[in-house]
Amino acid sequence: MKQKVSFTLMILTVVFVVCIIIANLIEIKTIDLPFGLTVTAGMAIFPLSYIINDCVTEVYGFRAARMVIWTGFAMSLFTAIFLNLAILLPGGADWQHQQAMEAVYGAVPRIMGASFVAFLCGSMTNAWVMHLMKRKATVRGTDGKWSFSLRAILSTVWGEGVDSLIFFPVAFGGVLPWEVIGSLIVTQTLLKTLYEIIILPVTLRAVRLLRKVDTEGALPG
Repeated sequence: MKQKVSFTLMILTVVFVVCIIIANLIEIKTIDLPFGLTVTAGMAIFPLSYIINDCVTEVYGFRAARMVIWTGFAMSLFTAIFLNLAILLPGGADWQHQQAMEAVYGAVPRIMGASFVAFLCGSMTNAWVMHLMKRKATVRGTDGKWSFSLRAILSTVWGEGVDSLIFFPVAFGGVLPWEVIGSLIVTQTLLKTLYEIIILPVTLRAVRLLRKVDTEGALPG
């Protein structure tokens, strides 16, 4: 039996995919913060993908979350292929920026390669922890606002932790000092989790709104 995908879920999937692609494109830049902390520019948008992941898993189920994650993976791969193709194509007579393009986007395939593995493992971990905790809460009859808040935070800790542990060594090993890579792993996991906690009231409202407007579009978990 075919499952229908609602318009709302389709929009969430599109936004999720755009977040992943933008994060991969800007992830090559590192930013120094106070107190010796270092993050990448992808920090500006990547946490939004985990919030969407939480909303999709909570409202539409783990099966829908897997569909969204695999779509993001496929579109990121599509982007990486055509970025490489654009670099390899011979430039016109007036094209003077080949070296700049290679300098900016030449590292993107490695970034995206690391991101593919980290993204799949981290996003799947995030969705699975959300799904598992919700199933246990439902069985115990303790599901509610605070239960969802706890699920959202703990799933982000697990998902972002797995993502960072895989991504940064693969993406920046041999490029950045290992102490910087270690700082990136810890800092981004903590800051992305803090981001999720701060924006949690918005996430709660989004989940309530999705349940209200899209009760028929939910897929079985």
